[in-house]
Amino acid sequence: MAGAGGNTHLWEMVWGAGPVVKLVLLILLAMSVLTWAIIFYKLSMLRKAEKESSSFFNLFIKTSDPQQVMSVAKNYGFTPFSRLMRDVYTAMGSSVADTGLNRVIQKRIENERVWFERSLQFLATTANTAPFIGLFGTVWGIMNTFRSIGLKGTANLAVVAPGIAEALVATAMGLFAAIPAVIGYNHLQARIERLMQATESFSVDLLVRLSKKGQREE
Repeated sequence: MAGAGGNTHLWEMVWGAGPVVKLVLLILLAMSVLTWAIIFYKLSMLRKAEKESSSFFNLFIKTSDPQQVMSVAKNYGFTPFSRLMRDVYTAMGSSVADTGLNRVIQKRIENERVWFERSLQFLATTANTAPFIGLFGTVWGIMNTFRSIGLKGTANLAVVAPGIAEALVATAMGLFAAIPAVIGYNHLQARIERLMQATESFSVDLLVRLSKKGQREE
C-alpha cells in the first residue's frame, strides 16, 4: 500500500507540474522509449548476424569449393560474410586485380559498419543530452518554487517541498533516459566492432581460399 501511495503521489507531482517541466518530462520519456526500442532492435539484429556468421563460416570451412558456398549465400541475410563474398565474386567476374579486391573488401566492411551502427548515434545523443535536459527542467521547477515563495511570502517546508520534489523528478527522468543509453551504446558498439573484426578475418580466409583455387586451376 505504501508503494502504491508513493506512486500516486509521484503521478500527482508530475500532473501538477508546470507546462515547461511537463514538456521536459515528455521529451525525456520519448527519448527513453526510443532508446529502449533501438537497443532491443539492435540486439536482435546482432544476435542474428552473429549466429548466421558462425553458420556461414562453418559452411565455408567444410565446403572445398567456394562456388558452392556462393550458391547459398543469398540465404544468409544478416551476416556481412555473405555480402562480402558476393562482392568479391562480382569483382572477380569483372577481372578486378588483387589491389582492387582489397578495395572492394574494405568498402564492404565500411558499408557494413555504417549499416550496423545506424541509429546508435541517437543513443550517444541521449546519453550526452538527457541529463542536461533533466537539469533544465529541475532548474525551471526550482525557479517556479522560489516565485511561489515570493508570492506567498513564506518559505516553510509545506510550501517548498512539493515544488522541489517536482523539479527533482526531471533530473531523475534525465538519468533514467541517459544511463541505459550509455550502457546500450557501449555494449552494442563493442559487439559491432567484434563482428567487423571477424569479417576482416573472414576476408583473409576467403582470399587465401581463392588464391589456392586459382593456383590449382593453373
